[in-house]
Amino acid sequence: MTAPLHPDTVAVHSGRSDLTALGVHALPLDLSTTNPLPDIERGGESYEAMATGGRPPADGSMVYARLWNPTVARFEEALAELEHAEAAVAFASGMAAMTAVILAHTGTTGARHVVAVRPLYGGTDHLLGSGLLGVDVTYCQPEEVAAAVRADTGLVVVETPANPTLDIADIADVVRQAGGVPVVVDNTFATPVLQNPIDLGAAMSLHSATKYLGGHGDVIAGVVACDERTAEALRRVRAVTGGLLHPLGAYLLHRGLTTLPLRVGRQQESARRIVQWLIDRPEVAEVFYPGLDGDPRGILARQMRGTGAMIAMRLRGGYAAAATVVGATELFTHAVSLGGVDSLIQHPAALTHRPVPAEARPGADVLRLSIGLEDAGDLIADLERAFVALAASSDDAPAVEERGRVRS
Repeated sequence: MTAPLHPDTVAVHSGRSDLTALGVHALPLDLSTTNPLPDIERGGESYEAMATGGRPPADGSMVYARLWNPTVARFEEALAELEHAEAAVAFASGMAAMTAVILAHTGTTGARHVVAVRPLYGGTDHLLGSGLLGVDVTYCQPEEVAAAVRADTGLVVVETPANPTLDIADIADVVRQAGGVPVVVDNTFATPVLQNPIDLGAAMSLHSATKYLGGHGDVIAGVVACDERTAEALRRVRAVTGGLLHPLGAYLLHRGLTTLPLRVGRQQESARRIVQWLIDRPEVAEVFYPGLDGDPRGILARQMRGTGAMIAMRLRGGYAAAATVVGATELFTHAVSLGGVDSLIQHPAALTHRPVPAEARPGADVLRLSIGLEDAGDLIADLERAFVALAASSDDAPAVEERGRVRS
């Protein structure tokens, strides 16, 4: 038996099994929206097979790009291999992927209840609570899943590390508590490089592929790794709702996977250095990063191969301090999203988590950092400049207040 390949090797070679037969070395890009049909009968059979979630018949046709595209399928094959899954299904965005997961497990099953473990990405939290998908939601903490599951529960949703405060949930324990209810894990922050939820019993591993998988801030996509039966259900939702990923996006994502382990490794190395610097800063009240508590429950050791490149911090001085810091950075771009080659800083409560109810929303003093590929020393210097600006604004505050009194 051939020894399993290292993930670095899988990232480079996965999803390319048909290239030799095609006579090409680089990934091909198929932009066809429609495809020739061999005859009416086989064309109809092909349509039926894919519209219900299956794959193109060997002697049939791909018919129409909403049903199947070979460029998208190669990326799906590659991601499935990295996630140790039978299959994967790609979508136009991470939210389209999450929507399809919810619909596939509640829309036709009669199980209209979803258990959602907080904290979650703000868009997911809002989608579940909005009523748009007609589901009944119970929000809970990781240790409360068993108590939250009901007879009509169709899905358990958990994100770990969680957005934005990097909370770690024990995936295997959540699966145990869920019983036979499928568990979907948002694996965006960890990536397949650092964590494989399916190995821990999860039914699905979901990514906003826009982030680390693409890695260059130039494609929006989502993808779900799962078994083939689940993939059929998700492909059916995708075919009916039209939430398909454009082939160019799939091409960019597949190309991005080849450098994913290298990028994540370098970004993580810099993040750890920055975390150690932030811990000692008087401007910072708290740093959120996996492992800072020493991993007393051993969860990190059991389910992750690293701590990632996302950091959150709570500043002394509240919202005013946060606003000053994001406005004073030069290398950190003030922007939403994460996982790209350049570093980003954002205020979750005002942006990504704005739709989340107040009781579950991050504090106004919390900032989230996505560490890129810049030199860690340069990023630390940029944050230090921002903290100097914060100190200057604090020093100026009494004088401004005094001038106000004089004018009044």
